[in-house]
Amino acid sequence: MSILKTSFTRRRSLALGATAVAVALAAAGCGGDGGSAPALPGNPGLGGDGVVAQSVYDAAPVATDADIPAGSTMDAIRKRGYLTVGGSLDAPLLSQQNPVTGTIEGFDADMAKLLAKYITGKPEVKTTTIGTQTREAMLQAKSVDVVFQTYTITPQRATQIAFAGPYLTSGLAVAVRKDDTTIKSVKDLAGKTVIVGANTPAVTALPSAAPGSKQVAFGTDPQAVQALLQNRGEAYVQDFTLLASNAKANPGMKVVGEPFTTESYGIGLNRDDAQFKEFINNWLKKIQADGTWAKVWEGTLGSVVEGGAPTPPALGSADGS
Repeated sequence: MSILKTSFTRRRSLALGATAVAVALAAAGCGGDGGSAPALPGNPGLGGDGVVAQSVYDAAPVATDADIPAGSTMDAIRKRGYLTVGGSLDAPLLSQQNPVTGTIEGFDADMAKLLAKYITGKPEVKTTTIGTQTREAMLQAKSVDVVFQTYTITPQRATQIAFAGPYLTSGLAVAVRKDDTTIKSVKDLAGKTVIVGANTPAVTALPSAAPGSKQVAFGTDPQAVQALLQNRGEAYVQDFTLLASNAKANPGMKVVGEPFTTESYGIGLNRDDAQFKEFINNWLKKIQADGTWAKVWEGTLGSVVEGGAPTPPALGSADGS
């Protein structure tokens, strides 16, 4: 996985809240609304507990009949009444199944549901859990309509499947203890002791991003989080989506500043369906322009990040999109 490099507007500062879930992310994500976790301080009406408000769904756009030609993939989905999605059930703030309600919650999950509403008029999805090694095969076989799983866009993958988007960009970011007010970005790490994961991109990226910083490496993400909370380093540099998950599970830490490397995530599609790709890109333009994208961000990933919603990535901006 990786991290959101975008221009964060600093209109708010969110406190972190505890959750019973502590799951380390590897490389995936996908859909939902609703939830039972206690609300956290955050965006009023947007679900500071990591859940997108029902009002966001109610106001979300629906495609017109003219947008859905007869015989198209969109037409088949509308007649079926739901969108089939390849994704995950264990990625906090991205695509995680709520153990109480059974709904799938998170940024990827909510995006999938909003796409379903755009096509069918209802946020109905059927999620199939898939591994990162089977995504291309499932799209080629049309076993699912789309893949929402923090699916990194690469030229090599684009020879096998198509990508709409990017709809999210990620990269390396900075986490600090919740009470730290001195570190606001990677630039503030110069000369400081920084926790990193052994053999992660942070090891090579930090020397130029934070000159003079001293690295303390740990073999696993849980070890690195514990080291941060125990004040064995002043910050922890890791992939944004992983740090956001950690912050959701650990009330003593928060994510600060802008990610300082870039990785673009796309919506995986069958490579032979250019019409469907254009349709989804047009939908992304609409939800970016009307503020829906920002509200989904604020209700999920943004619930543990200082600052407001980032600017969405430009469609077609990644090599392979």
